[in-house]
Amino acid sequence: MNHPYSDLPDHCYWARSVARLPPDRVDPMLQAPFRITRSTPVLTAGSCFADRITRALATRGFNLVMTELAHPLLPRRIAQAHGYGRHAARYGNIYTARQLRQLLERALGRFAPAEPPWRLGNGNWADPFRPTVQPGGFVSHHELAADRARHLACVRAAFETARVFIFTLGLTEAWHSLEDGAVFPVAPGVAAGRFDKARHGFIDFSVEEIVADLEIFLDLAREISPGLKVILTVSPVPLAATARPDRHVLTATTLSKAKLRLAAEMFCRDRPDAVYFPAYEIVTGPHGRGRYFTGGLRDASRMAVEHVMASFFRNFTEGADRPLPPADPPSPRAAPPGGRHRAALFASSCDEILSDDEEAPRGRSPHVH
Repeated sequence: MNHPYSDLPDHCYWARSVARLPPDRVDPMLQAPFRITRSTPVLTAGSCFADRITRALATRGFNLVMTELAHPLLPRRIAQAHGYGRHAARYGNIYTARQLRQLLERALGRFAPAEPPWRLGNGNWADPFRPTVQPGGFVSHHELAADRARHLACVRAAFETARVFIFTLGLTEAWHSLEDGAVFPVAPGVAAGRFDKARHGFIDFSVEEIVADLEIFLDLAREISPGLKVILTVSPVPLAATARPDRHVLTATTLSKAKLRLAAEMFCRDRPDAVYFPAYEIVTGPHGRGRYFTGGLRDASRMAVEHVMASFFRNFTEGADRPLPPADPPSPRAAPPGGRHRAALFASSCDEILSDDEEAPRGRSPHVH
């Protein structure tokens, strides 16, 4: 009998494309509008799940943009502890679209937040916009300002160099300055500084605000990299905590992810040079049968990450079916002239440790992801 579903391809049917396949055969990415070669300069940022993408690209020899590098004499473990090699520059985790937009605005000299440095327990100072990137903090405001100036110059250089930008949306909840709207990666008083209800406030971004932030960001980015292409993902990692006392963390997570997913869809719609990659669906879909999260139910398992990256390379890269050559030994340190910079291989450095209920200030979520 003929019916409206008669001629639909298999991927339109649940049983044929999800339920009856082995978990690692499920691939919801249908067609990428562009491809990445090993010579394409790729820039990554986002929540801590973005680190997985960075490392996977590095191990397969792709051309990751690296502009903020440690001195070549700095030992690898120290360079890694100071955030070198995770992404192009030492911006740490970028959880929200507003945080991303403001980072580029600062790098282009369009925004100068009023928030002063945050004090650490040892008397040193932390940068409010990357409070965990400098272990032990900076010894003075002058040292912090000098490092920040270099950092923002490296951020600008990274976007000038990049031709593809991969961003992982992580959160909708954030803490910000009531004075000028500057968004922090963690709540004041969690990693450093002190929470002041007269100066700091909570915000939960709407779908419309997220889309607007992404659009403003892209306009700015294309001022210095006109042909920049964008790949958006949504982190599958649930919220560690919510600052909404009227909402359970589970419902807060589903609402946050729903808003991020819809915002990504709206932003990419009718943009041939922006595309959504379904990492979130690959990890959280029922085809994983409970095996795609580790024991704490927040971190994606190795099996899940391998599935995500297999889909990414199959759909977005040239020569995905050919054997991959070994990558150069990656290093977060500066290479000699003419050397090639690749991201360091090390465990994801999330701020998740700060989410411990005994450590986080009562009533304020650190919003780590």
